[in-house]
Amino acid sequence: MTQIEPTTHCVEAIAPSSRTFLDFSLATDLSALNADIAILGIPFGLPYSADGLANDQSRAPDALRRFPIDADIAYTRQHYDFDLGGTLLDDRDIRVVDCGNVRGDRSDPRQHYANAEAAARAIFERRATLISLGGDHGVPIPVLRALEVFGREITLVQIDAHLDWREDINGEREGYSSPMRRASEMPWIADIVQIGLRGIGSARAAEVNDARAYGATLLDAYTVHERGIPWVLDQVPDDKPIYLTVDADGLDPSIMPGVIAQTPGGLNWVQIRQLVHGLVNKNRLLGMDLVEIAPSRDVGDTTLIHAERLLCNVIGACVRANYYR
Repeated sequence: MTQIEPTTHCVEAIAPSSRTFLDFSLATDLSALNADIAILGIPFGLPYSADGLANDQSRAPDALRRFPIDADIAYTRQHYDFDLGGTLLDDRDIRVVDCGNVRGDRSDPRQHYANAEAAARAIFERRATLISLGGDHGVPIPVLRALEVFGREITLVQIDAHLDWREDINGEREGYSSPMRRASEMPWIADIVQIGLRGIGSARAAEVNDARAYGATLLDAYTVHERGIPWVLDQVPDDKPIYLTVDADGLDPSIMPGVIAQTPGGLNWVQIRQLVHGLVNKNRLLGMDLVEIAPSRDVGDTTLIHAERLLCNVIGACVRANYYR
């Protein structure tokens, strides 16, 4: 079995050419973590082929950290934000830190997951809200395992064009097509709500049947457009904390073109913003991830603009939900 490294060695300082997200303090010693919200880069999923460890999506955590440009960071953190009804942290004593990136090793790709799980556990044990930056959609798997520390049932909400219930691809059971299947096997994951499904993905009829047999709530994008986000929020249980996983291709390519699998008909900006604020205020958001951004495929920074706005809305909504007292 792959050994989990001590939490002090699971992350590494960000490369000098990069920076922390919105210039928040760097905190890589997780044994001494003091934070309300912790940002963690998890660049590498488990590959389906020998040359697949590092890909364009593995560049996304640092691409998100480099955006917006330096001149705009003060505006983002200090100016009135109409998305939030005030400044980002609402002038409260809220500590947001960036924990750097989980270490990857080409000679042992699975060690990256072990390190990611250990880092996420350390953050959750200190009851900080975790915001993970991927990487492909395999990287939430170790984070979902780390949710075990809460010792209670959790609702998993997924935004995605794809079902992600594959048992394996090329023998790999923990790649980007399998996170919902793996989540369904974790006793602490109770309800699974999947939002934005559409088009043709990797799912076969058998995987759809398995998801329904588990009891997953499958909300295709067209039903979401017809019935609206308040109806979607009614499908999410009120009585359990929430973990949110956001695949960038769950959003419409008009606002997130920088993905591998562009699929028309996804959630628009108004919908994802309303959904995020609704989830945060429905029950405590334990954490979230944003995955599957391919920086080289972006168009005029459109993806990065919306990604930054999404992350700021999550942070601002959590601050206003009075999680941190």
